[in-house]
Amino acid sequence: MTVSRALNTPERVSPEVLARVTAAVRRSGYVPNRVAGGLASARSRLVAAVVPTLSGPVFLDTVQALTAALADAGYQLMLGQSGYADSREDALLEAIIGRRPDGVVLTGILHSAEGRRRLLAANIPVVETWDLTPTPIDMLVGFSHERIGHAVAAFLHGRGRRRLAVVAGDDDRARRRLAAFREAARELGLADVEPVTVPAPTTLRSGRDALGQLLARPGGVDAVFCSSDLLALGVLTEARARGLDVPSRLAVVGFGDNEFAADLEPALTTVRIDGAAIGRQAARFVIDRAEGRTVAERIVDLGFSIVERASA
Repeated sequence: MTVSRALNTPERVSPEVLARVTAAVRRSGYVPNRVAGGLASARSRLVAAVVPTLSGPVFLDTVQALTAALADAGYQLMLGQSGYADSREDALLEAIIGRRPDGVVLTGILHSAEGRRRLLAANIPVVETWDLTPTPIDMLVGFSHERIGHAVAAFLHGRGRRRLAVVAGDDDRARRRLAAFREAARELGLADVEPVTVPAPTTLRSGRDALGQLLARPGGVDAVFCSSDLLALGVLTEARARGLDVPSRLAVVGFGDNEFAADLEPALTTVRIDGAAIGRQAARFVIDRAEGRTVAERIVDLGFSIVERASA
């Protein structure tokens, strides 16, 4: 019983006893059976998060902030990479729910009907992130992709750009920003925006290739909105290789405000998303629900901002 208290509630034993138990644990290599403890307490102190990719920097701030906030409250994060296909997310969710975590944090709001049914039936706190809807599965923290598309089109139009283009990944959230951007361009009286779509997750190489395709079209372009900062970096690289001046000949706007964006030459104008705030709020949601506290406001819109730098 003393060892159990030292391992699970160390504040309930004296420093001397805690030191003796800790030394014995180190000598023996003992690791507590968290599954057995979870069965006894109906708590796993494990939270699962699902992100589409770990190959780029887009979601890293969210994952890091989520990990830190959960650890401060005594929870551990289990991270899964789903890709951009519903079928892979469904298989991952089945494995996660079977382990009965204290909460699940998802990227996005569009899931398969089967995935939604499983999450609702499991009765586990669920937080959807990086998106916005009035009808979440449970709780939500994010922003509107549609508003971003409209805002960037208005931003570029306001700076005298009239031949707009988009380079976008083929994932759902990027497609929705693209659709809103095209709609806003039409409302502003501009020609229809013909996008270049590239596979997700996006890469610097696909950004370079996409600008080549845009420049080969009749009429040309004077502004490009990219669905990620990595794509925008590719566009900037290709523009420099072709001797195109940015921004006088071509304005470039990214998405994400990744760490490298401000240090590029020219510095990248981009849409800033506070990924760390998303991670912290998602952790608060899960912890409150797991510990029996009422969550009064289940939807948090953190919004976005356009950071104007030299590229536009």
